[in-house]
Amino acid sequence: MPSSILDAIKLGIWDFDPEDQDVNNEENYQPTKSLPGSDEKLAVLSERIRAGLPLWHPQDRYSYDDSAAIPE
Repeated sequence: MPSSILDAIKLGIWDFDPEDQDVNNEENYQPTKSLPGSDEKLAVLSERIRAGLPLWHPQDRYSYDDSAAIPE
């Protein structure tokens, strides 16, 4: 089992999420309204990698049309 997302990618494991993460802890794992592919979204994903958090939050914005799904 890889120890990081970077090791997982090298092994061809594309759906790897780090273990032992409290994804419900809103203090260190917030959803983002940033548009997919935007500089802002890439910055959020980079920060999540650095923090050892899963890349994807279930409430992340997935398209232009779903901005209302995430509360302010």
